[in-house]
Parts: sequence; structure tokens; C-alpha cells
Amino acid sequence: MRKILILTLKTIGFILGAVFLYIILAISIPLIPVPAEKTGDPKIIEAYILTNGVHTDLVVPVHTKFINWSVKLPYSNTKSKEENLKWISFGWGDKGFYLDTPTWADLKFSTAFKAAFWLSESAMHCTYYTEMKENEDCKKIMLTEKQYQDLIKFIDDKFDKDSAGNYQFIKTNAVYGNNDAFYDAKGRYNFTYTCNTWANDGLKVAGQKAALWTPTDFGIFWHYQ
Repeated sequence: MRKILILTLKTIGFILGAVFLYIILAISIPLIPVPAEKTGDPKIIEAYILTNGVHTDLVVPVHTKFINWSVKLPYSNTKSKEENLKWISFGWGDKGFYLDTPTWADLKFSTAFKAAFWLSESAMHCTYYTEMKENEDCKKIMLTEKQYQDLIKFIDDKFDKDSAGNYQFIKTNAVYGNNDAFYDAKGRYNFTYTCNTWANDGLKVAGQKAALWTPTDFGIFWHYQ
């Protein structure tokens, strides 16, 4: 009985220690900056980073000479089916969180556990906007043509595709508004690679300021204050 008690206490201690270490790393490492790429090319493409207070999205123009996102992500897949919207946001994340947790009150332990430990699938949340306005939760970034092409590839590579290269639309009523839709995505969300980690990596690929690593939106927006 004593051995079982000691083993239980050691296990609890290990778990608490691991959680404490994770919290310390999640607070400290995001403060380490990755500087923006030095380039002499003109930065002519406007983009944004957007947070809802927890989750960071990458926002880009719907239509440029490099890509028309509305072809790959049809307006008709949204509730409103409204066309000619100018901006589109991309947010990679856990499929269970996206589709089964409309509010924090709906969060189940099983959903959180699966998300934290590589046990759930992922999805891409795509939202169309008429306009973007800068504020504390929305920061503008400017990209060169090369940087935007690199970002396009980064985003495109995260989508699951069929044999013809089409994105896999998820038919669901669990959308957040009238102009958004979900698509199947690659990779598995976990406590070391979150939605914000993905967005932060996108900023690095696009040659923008970023954190060395971050699981939170704070780690991104800290560098854009």
C-alpha cells in the first residue's frame, strides 16, 4: 500500500512539474524575437494578423495576380454565399475544438485531452471579410511579392486535398458566422504545436517578425505592440 502511495505521489509530482515547466517555457520562449527578413524588394502586398483573444489567423487579400482564393474556397460554401469580399483569414486548429466547441462552456475533457496529445484531426477555418481595420487585435503587415508567394505555399500545403488537388470542404452547421467555412487540414494539434504556433510559423516563412516559438496569441502580438 505504501509503495502504491509513493508511486502515486511521484506520478502526481511529475505531472505537476511538467505542467509548471510548460507554463514557464510558454511564457519565456515567446519573448525571444525572430527579426523580420531584410530585403530591398518593395513591400506592396497588404496582409494582417488577427486574434479573437485566443486564436491567431493570417489574413490576406482574396484576389491577387498570384492566387484567387475564392476559386479554391468558393463563396458558395459559406452561409451568406456573398461574393466579392476582399479579405480571407486562415486559422489552422484542432477539428474537435472547431466543430464541437462553439463556446468554452461546451468544452469537454475528452476534446481537450485529444487535442493536447495528438489524438484528434485538424481543420482549417476560413473566413471572408469586407474590410480589415487595425486595432489591438488586428495588425497590418506588408509583404514583398516573393514573401507572399512563400506564404501562399505555406497555407496551401496545410490543406488536405483530393486526387485532383481540391480542398476538402467540411459540411457542418458549426460555423461561427455567415462568411466562414471549414476544410480538412494536415497535421495534428497538440500542446507543442497549436493554432498560434502555426500562424507564427507562417510569419517566419513570410519573412515577418515572429516569436522563436509560441503556443499562444500573446507570443505573436507581443512583437507587434
